[in-house]
Amino acid sequence: MDSTSLARLYTDHLRQLEAAYADAMQAHGYDALVIHSGLPQQRTVFDDQFWPLRVTPHFQHWLPLAEADCAIVVRAGKRPTLIWNRPTDFWEAPAEPAGTHWQSSFEIIEVGSPEAACEHIPAGRSAFVGENRSRAASWGFAAENVSPKLLIDQLDQLRARKTTYEVYCLEEANRTAALGHRALADAFRSGDASELELHLEFLRATQQDDPETPYKNIVALGENAATLHHVSYRKTRERGASAQSLLVDAGATHFGYCSDITRTYVKGTSASASAFGGLVAAVETFQQQLCAAVAVGDKYEALHDRAHFEVARALRATGVTNLSHEEAVASGITRAFFPHGLGHSLGLQCHDVGCALIKPRPDNPFLRNTSTIATGQCFTIEPGIYFIGSLLAKLRDGARAAAIDWPLVSELSKFGGVRIEDDLVVTGGAIAARNLTRECLA
Repeated sequence: MDSTSLARLYTDHLRQLEAAYADAMQAHGYDALVIHSGLPQQRTVFDDQFWPLRVTPHFQHWLPLAEADCAIVVRAGKRPTLIWNRPTDFWEAPAEPAGTHWQSSFEIIEVGSPEAACEHIPAGRSAFVGENRSRAASWGFAAENVSPKLLIDQLDQLRARKTTYEVYCLEEANRTAALGHRALADAFRSGDASELELHLEFLRATQQDDPETPYKNIVALGENAATLHHVSYRKTRERGASAQSLLVDAGATHFGYCSDITRTYVKGTSASASAFGGLVAAVETFQQQLCAAVAVGDKYEALHDRAHFEVARALRATGVTNLSHEEAVASGITRAFFPHGLGHSLGLQCHDVGCALIKPRPDNPFLRNTSTIATGQCFTIEPGIYFIGSLLAKLRDGARAAAIDWPLVSELSKFGGVRIEDDLVVTGGAIAARNLTRECLA
């Protein structure tokens, strides 16, 4: 996208944000909001090292500046002000700001320290939006005006539906992540790289360092794919394996917005590899069916329920169980093989806010999206089937143990599991949702 088109998209995004924030300030009786960019978190009290900064999402909603102790001052009917903290520091230097398309939209005041920002905090009734209460206190905010819950809830709701600018950022995050996924698929098929080597290859292909990624990459070979968040990368190569699987759950960011993509691969000619390959193909097929079934006005939890019936269908087709789809779901068997939720809201945070305001049913405890599907939402669709030892042990001791082909399960357990994940944005058109991931990665 050329700079003029990007600037136009961003300006429209900003105008929508200004109007929504004006409504929020009026509703809660504030003259101004001071949105803090955040501070790095100390890794441990025993030394002076800090984790890389994770910018306050409310700050990034306005602009893609990833620097500590900055603030945006928002007042209804006035141009927003960026208090840009740029201290002189010979120990560290911040990265170059992401893009320039946003800078002309702000009155920019540069300061050399957070203390110098105090004189630019507006008079009147203001609220501090951020998590660092010590900084809020040093800037003169009373405790009751630091991220008041009802205000934050309203601001969080603004992130549930994406502007055209935000959709563009999500598209770009998907395009970047697709480079890494293609590189890992090629490396897996053609060699015997370790998990650590594959992780590093993803970073190389996407040209994003670990702190820039939306979450720690999940790179799991073989049985490690049964650990849903496997990030303890094996450093040794498994040479000469007759059959092997790879599960990669990895994303990228663009102007602060995240992608979240998972693919599973298998290689080898053994009977067990063929059986697992059939399972991967089954999940791939019904994952796309679930994506196509997204419809405005439907409950996302109903889509999650449908996923369990598809999991039951795949387990029966593969020979893992001989139960009917209805029996496998009703008895809880599918939850032993598919224990997590179908997906979550996606945006400035990988697990973004706004789509889980109500609790899921008790039988869906890990479902992170309980919304009614609406135009502008962005969320993931990520069904999976896994062979997790602790869950299988309970199943083996249960009343339906005889309905499971345990020798086959033992063989498939060597491959860990399969998950396929795409990022969708709801358009409300003839095709209810765009699949941002499939547009750039098969």
